[in-house]
Amino acid sequence: MEKQIPVSTAGTGPRIPTPDQIRRAPKVLLHDHLDGGLRPETVVELAAAVGYEGLPTTDPKELGEWFREAADSGSLVRYLETFAHTCAVMQTREALIKVAADCAEDLAADGVVYAEVRYAPEQHLEAGLSLDEVVQAVNEGFRLGEANARTAGHRIRVGTLLTAMRHAARSTEIAELANRHRDQGVVGFDIAGAEAGHPPTRHQAAFDYLKGENNHFTIHAGEAFGLPSIWEALQCCGADRLGHGVRIVDDITVKEDGSVELGRLAAYVRDKRVPLEMCPTSNLQTAAAASYAEHPIGLLSRLKFRVTVNTDNRLMSGTSMSQEFGHLVDAFGYTLGDMEWFTVNAMKSAFLPFDERLAMINDVIKPGYAELKAEWLFSSGSGSGSGSGSGSGEN
Repeated sequence: MEKQIPVSTAGTGPRIPTPDQIRRAPKVLLHDHLDGGLRPETVVELAAAVGYEGLPTTDPKELGEWFREAADSGSLVRYLETFAHTCAVMQTREALIKVAADCAEDLAADGVVYAEVRYAPEQHLEAGLSLDEVVQAVNEGFRLGEANARTAGHRIRVGTLLTAMRHAARSTEIAELANRHRDQGVVGFDIAGAEAGHPPTRHQAAFDYLKGENNHFTIHAGEAFGLPSIWEALQCCGADRLGHGVRIVDDITVKEDGSVELGRLAAYVRDKRVPLEMCPTSNLQTAAAASYAEHPIGLLSRLKFRVTVNTDNRLMSGTSMSQEFGHLVDAFGYTLGDMEWFTVNAMKSAFLPFDERLAMINDVIKPGYAELKAEWLFSSGSGSGSGSGSGSGEN
């Protein structure tokens, strides 16, 4: 089991953040699926509006529990069924606007200041919408959600990633769609779906097109499948980031004396600062890790890979960014400084222009963490000593 130590423990007494501090801390989310993050009450509301009668229950609380239990069941059939329900109620313009607005509001209330949310436009055409109309509706919903969040006293900016399904044959079409809307809120492209039997090189034409257009893309790789999937995503397709990438640990050897040896691919990923979009709770559900304490994020962070923390599917995993960080704090003793390190990693890796990323880091993220780190100075009986943790070092 990975030794439970913080990324760094600068100072004489590392201060573990409280749940409230974790929630208030500025967070950046790079891997979140729109159809995996609906509010249970919204699923029920939209099902009634469109006449969908396939839900296992119309009680929101029971439905939320059903989604989590199905995702935890270990049955692929039940897991895929959860997405069949959410996609079924996301087929109209009004529904897509509602779901996107809810998403932005929920993330903002959880302290997320920047998010890249992904979805597959090809899965929302059953009621007659065109691909472009799907994108326009989702973008409208996110702008509405951003405005509603501001009214509630929160700030968030949301970009979208258009996903192509790796078992289908529309990836070039979706890549062209992403490029067409890149100035209206779409910040990049992704492929998702079962890795085994569907290598990323099947979609080489889409990636070559995007590279020719100087556009960004991430690839789901190294989650259920191993190192060959990661190698192809990087060396053949040219991915900017890896969706999950957790199986890179298969190329890392931890010896009995505690020393670590990196294989050629792992060393390349670390040296090139390839961002890893890690989703701890989701990885537990898919058996990519046995527990939070044994999740490779501990080792990879200690070795200073470009690790980021993400939610994947908030509804199915019953999670949030605050909960993900809370689990890691419990497992590894991470401090606010470590949380800041993960968050700066994510912002550096976002598909935004450089000057905007820099402004988010310097004007939003770092000041937010500095204020949280200083709170102990003003608490009753704070005592002496420092210890916010710094998480400093190359990102």
